[in-house]
Amino acid sequence: MELELRTLHPPRYQKFDDDFFFALCQANETTRLERDAHGNIIIIPLAGTQTGRYNADLSGEIWNWNRRNKLGYTFDSSTGFKLANSAVRSPDVAWVSLDRWEAIPESDRQGFAPLCPDFVVEIRSKSDDLKDLKEKMEEYRDNGCRLGWLIDRNGKQVFIYRENGSIEIKQGTSAGLSGEDILPDLSIQIEL
Repeated sequence: MELELRTLHPPRYQKFDDDFFFALCQANETTRLERDAHGNIIIIPLAGTQTGRYNADLSGEIWNWNRRNKLGYTFDSSTGFKLANSAVRSPDVAWVSLDRWEAIPESDRQGFAPLCPDFVVEIRSKSDDLKDLKEKMEEYRDNGCRLGWLIDRNGKQVFIYRENGSIEIKQGTSAGLSGEDILPDLSIQIEL
């Protein structure tokens, strides 16, 4: 059975503003929600256990790199970021440089921090549409993300999005990924 992603469109008379959306997320903390740039609320299906395990392993690799290097902060898939285009997105893994994070007032860190991560990872699960994920990666880049990995285990490929607009595609059963100059000395070999 194939499930589809659900989107709630705001009624014409109501705007899902930041406060409303944050309160909705807090009241439904077991449900993953995102908001697109048009104010539509997107219900993100829970990941299956295999995808969740894969995500945790990859998050752990990036967290360990960051712990050794102390160059920023790593965030998990339950963290929302308010992008410059007003979308609130929650990448599977995110990293923000120390100076950018510390420039945000403490009060803005309590809700959805108003910034796009420097680095994001999206891992395609069986319920994800690849076209939608590619559009999300473009949105991250358009809002200031410097490096992003879209991992499509179903298609055995990784799309590497760079701030200069280039997209590199790696195909096969495994791939070597680098943090390049964004996450220096990060090198991970992943299985697809």
